[in-house]
Amino acid sequence: MFIRMKRKAVHVEYILYCDESIQTGPIYSGFFGGCVISAKDWQHVSDILNAKKIELNLYGEVKWQKVTENYLNKYTELMIYFFSFIKTGVVKLRIIFHSNTDEFLVNTIKPDTRYFRRYYQFVKNAFGLNHITSDKPVFLRIYLDSLPYSNKKRTELKKLLMDLPNSSGYTTSPIVIRSGDVTEVVSHEHVILQCLDIVLGSMHFKLNNLHRVLQEDSGRKGNRTVAKEKLYNHIISLINDIMPEFDISKTTAEYDDNIPECYWNHPYRHWRVV
Repeated sequence: MFIRMKRKAVHVEYILYCDESIQTGPIYSGFFGGCVISAKDWQHVSDILNAKKIELNLYGEVKWQKVTENYLNKYTELMIYFFSFIKTGVVKLRIIFHSNTDEFLVNTIKPDTRYFRRYYQFVKNAFGLNHITSDKPVFLRIYLDSLPYSNKKRTELKKLLMDLPNSSGYTTSPIVIRSGDVTEVVSHEHVILQCLDIVLGSMHFKLNNLHRVLQEDSGRKGNRTVAKEKLYNHIISLINDIMPEFDISKTTAEYDDNIPECYWNHPYRHWRVV
């Protein structure tokens, strides 16, 4: 009897999730976030996070805008599980933003191209993809949270990202992006993207001092604002466990000797674009 042996994979594959927060804020704007995970770990991590959601009776989509006093403890526990994968490097998380006082970013780049230029630069530079070393092809699938723009603009961005391996700085990179591997996804179907939304939303919330907003009638913080502030503080404690003395308003300091490989190796990186 002939037995067909399974061939071992001859390549490495990663899945990169991208999300955006509210693009404008009173102090900081241009918030983008992303997670990268090996395709071989993707199902395992997704299953654990989805199981945790069910255990917590979170049957719908979790996201920052849904944070309330009643759901605070559930979201807090879900973040503990999510950051356990970040701390071990199974999931790598990246966030970028800029100050509204940066005149070049705000005034020089045309408004109709600003969003997509930032998005492209985020994917190109934030993850250190060009610092991956491998003697085999490294396939990359890019999953974009649904883009709120015209089909023409969305197609242009996808084409730019498809051509990433041919861009400057990637000439020696093993990254390969195949046709159809840059696509939009619905966050409701991707728990990792949902968890990313919570972290990204918390950064926009704190950096723009939304935790200080008071209700007009009482002059006090609303219950939802209090809950969001508590969840933010919990997320910061989880980041500090990875990077002591983390400063939310500054670019991540280098904290190991693997330069420039650290841009790829670090489990969490945070950029204030200048």
